[in-house]
This record gives sequence, C-alpha cells and structure tokens, in this order.
Amino acid sequence: MPEQFDLVAIGDVTSDAFIKIREAEVHCDVNKENCKISMRFGDKIPFENVTIVASVGNSPNAAVSAARLGLKVALVSNLGKDYHGEEALAALAKNNVNTHWVKQHEDIPTNYHYVLWYQDDRTILIKHEQFPYALPDIGSPKWIYLSSLGENSLPFHHEIGAHLAKRPEIKLAFQPGTFQIKLGKTELADIYKVTEIFFCNVEEAKRILETREEDIKKLLVGISELGPKVVVITDAIRGAYVYDGANPPAGGWFMPPYPDPKPPLERTGAGDAFASTFVSALALGKTIPEALAWAPINSMSVVQYVGAQEGLLTREKLEQYLTQAPADYRIREI
Repeated sequence: MPEQFDLVAIGDVTSDAFIKIREAEVHCDVNKENCKISMRFGDKIPFENVTIVASVGNSPNAAVSAARLGLKVALVSNLGKDYHGEEALAALAKNNVNTHWVKQHEDIPTNYHYVLWYQDDRTILIKHEQFPYALPDIGSPKWIYLSSLGENSLPFHHEIGAHLAKRPEIKLAFQPGTFQIKLGKTELADIYKVTEIFFCNVEEAKRILETREEDIKKLLVGISELGPKVVVITDAIRGAYVYDGANPPAGGWFMPPYPDPKPPLERTGAGDAFASTFVSALALGKTIPEALAWAPINSMSVVQYVGAQEGLLTREKLEQYLTQAPADYRIREI
C-alpha cells in the first residue's frame, strides 16, 4: 500500500533565473490593468544581477508551503537527469517533501525559466518540457493539489479526473497554470467538476469564463457553476474573495491583504503561498473563514524575499503574525 499523505501536489518543477533589470518602462491602462513592460529593441540592456532558485513552480511551491505548516506532503512531477534535476531533488528533500513519485528522464532537460525582475514585480519567460505524464498509485491522500503542467498534459488531466471520480474521499484543490487556462473550461470539464476548491486571480477568471465582467460576485458564481464547491479569486494587492457554493447567499467573503512590514522585494509566489496556505489550513481542520485569515499572511512573507519559497512560514510563525494583526485585518461578507 502507498504511504498516506495529507497532501499530494501534482505539477511541473522548474528552476527560476531571476534577472534583475533597471532600464525598462511599464505602461498600463488608466485602471492600472493590462500592463506591459518595454525595453530598447536591438540594444544591450544592462542588468544588476542574476539569482538562481531551484525546485520551484506552482505545485512544488505548494508542497513546500504545506510541509512548513506541518502537513505530510509528497510531489508527483518530472525532472531531467541533469544538474538542475539533482538540485531540485535535494531542495525538495531539504524542505521535507517526499519525492518518491518524482521521475527523472535521461533525454529531457529539467524545466528552466527566466524571470525578468523589474522593481517589485516580474515577468516570467516559461517553457514546459514535453514530459510523459502518468499518475502513480498515490493511494488516498486527504488532498490533491493540482497546478501548472505542460501543453501535452491533457490526457493526464483526464486520468486525474477519472481517479478522483472513483475516489470521492480525496479533495482536489485546483490552481490552473498558464497552459491549463489556455486549454479552457470545456477540455478540463472533468477536472472542474471534481474540484473541491479552485484558485485564480481576477484576470484569469475572466479568461476562463471568456467574459469582460467586472462584478467579482458574478465571476465567483460563474466559476462555481463549472463545478468547484469553493471558489477563491485573488485581486492582487487589493485582497481576496471566496464563494462557498454550498452556503448561498451568505457564502461570500472578502479578506484584505495582511500589511507589509516593509515594501515588497518581488512578488513571485504570492499567489502560490496564498492558495497553498488556504488548503493547508483546511487540511489542518480550520474553517473557510479561518483559512482566509491565514492565507494572506504567507503571501505577505513570501514577497519579502527573492523567489517563491524562502519566505514561506511555519505554522508557529504564521499564527504569531495572526495574533499581531491590526484591527482592520478581518473578514467581511460580500
């Protein structure tokens, strides 16, 4: 029998090369949306430094987050049998993430992404290698956390959906990555239907629903109608919204961000920290409002560091921040 875990994360691993640039411009719409970064074309652009961060990606970030909060965690993923793959395995083991289901491949390199870091935000150049995806015998963990996979992963999603349809005792947290959003709600209908809790940001919700709708409650309900029981939509530095379809109309909440102790260094991994902390809180027996109070704290901590994992908190430290929260850090019904 496979070992039983609180959470099994499924998704691609990458190494991130953070390239800190200083000569660029950012142009946004008047509402501060649809921002684009620009640099001189056909020129030499100086950069300040490069920082390499191993074993990251939405799902490994979630695995490390859950492990730091005290859960028993494993990762299902693929790596190359190369330097970056070995580095990733070592980093995961150091963070108490079980790697028994992480496969290494001789002829496929480990994913490697380039992060253009400008001021306190980043633009990521991504490439997912074409790994042969397959679901191992993971038993019945309390939760599966599914996130970013490559463009060739559609059959793998159907395999996961079929497994969950047969194992209703397993709860699925789904935080779609770039290609999963691109696949669309129809192709991934079987995943949406078995999702316990769903995470995305406002712009992603619009792309998934193919709408320009601005009303956050309508976006929450729209995602809920695809199948997820609980929907969480984050709105950058403005906060996060939750809709519990099992408790309408009183199933909606808003949570403001936890105040930053100092200006953020860079924002990579803030969404992963939020989503994984929310799920971890539920796995630890917390209620949805309690999980919503936990999640922004880990996001706040992560953006104080370079990369998505260094700032992830232990449960003791997170609860300490919670006791020190200002009076206006509270949940509101929507």
